[in-house]
Amino acid sequence: MALLLPTSTAGSLPKPSWLAEPEKLWSPWKLEGDALIEAKQDALRLTLQEQSHAGIDIVSDGEQTRQHFVTTFIEHLDGVDFENRETVKIRDRYEASVPSVVGAVSRQKPVFVEDAKFLRQQTDQPIKWALPGPMTMVDTLYDGHYKSREKLAWEFATILNQEARELEAAGVDIIQFDEPAFNVFFDEVNDWGIATLERAIEGLKCETAVHICYGYGIKANTDWKKTLGSEWRQYEEVFPKLQQSAIDIVSLECINSRVPMDLIELIRGKKVMVGAIDVATNTIETPEQVAGVLRKALKFVEADKLYPSTNCGMTPLSRQVARGKLRALSAGTAIIRQELTT
Repeated sequence: MALLLPTSTAGSLPKPSWLAEPEKLWSPWKLEGDALIEAKQDALRLTLQEQSHAGIDIVSDGEQTRQHFVTTFIEHLDGVDFENRETVKIRDRYEASVPSVVGAVSRQKPVFVEDAKFLRQQTDQPIKWALPGPMTMVDTLYDGHYKSREKLAWEFATILNQEARELEAAGVDIIQFDEPAFNVFFDEVNDWGIATLERAIEGLKCETAVHICYGYGIKANTDWKKTLGSEWRQYEEVFPKLQQSAIDIVSLECINSRVPMDLIELIRGKKVMVGAIDVATNTIETPEQVAGVLRKALKFVEADKLYPSTNCGMTPLSRQVARGKLRALSAGTAIIRQELTT
């Protein structure tokens, strides 16, 4: 991208209240049939307009057409039973009722491609599309068929690659894979997690990103963070191998976290999407707070490789708070651009 410090969001943005219950994960749709399809497109137009008005450079769908960043993709696949649910512990943190893998998983048709085409028609700005990563998909299911997290991850990687290639053909500029599980299962990440991620991006010519955060700003995640001590060094476990991978961009949680910024040195050479907006608080950052995070990051990543962003998705926040945070991200980035060019 020619623009210095292009801004973006890490993922979801709040849904309007006429589409789904606001400030809630897995919120059910308020409409159905053709009315729901139209409402999703209206919400996509709206979230695109709000990003543009806030000065966001790389825009997304804000995940307006999906209930959840993982399960909405999975529910379109064969081999997964959403009626036969099991309770599992997700990312060793909180229990959830999840669908079951009951047979060979496969993708009979594209999942998000028509939505991506619609988004592409609405804007000339660069667009980013998020997909769940293979490991995080595995961690959001009960597997009664493969009985191997690794085997299931490889199957999902192949399916994700099919979807990603069609998203690229639809005009998506950056395809991002969400892998919060990378901050938990370090041995698996290094044994097969990064390898399956590389399978998912195989053959792509567009830019690719992996988003590794500490989760949405929900109580289960904020409680977990309180147990992590004065320094959060989880990234240290996976960065060395990730630095050697084919992924172009690494997306991190930085503001109001206890992540030592110098860990970014471990992925020197990669583009870095630096989280400068906290999604676990309703407090709207000041532009100077955002600028302060970016200044620290610039000690360890070249300016032409730094992408200011949010820590994670903002579905649990109100639309008003999210709008304020997006404006703060743009204003704080403008401060640093000015410092770098004068």
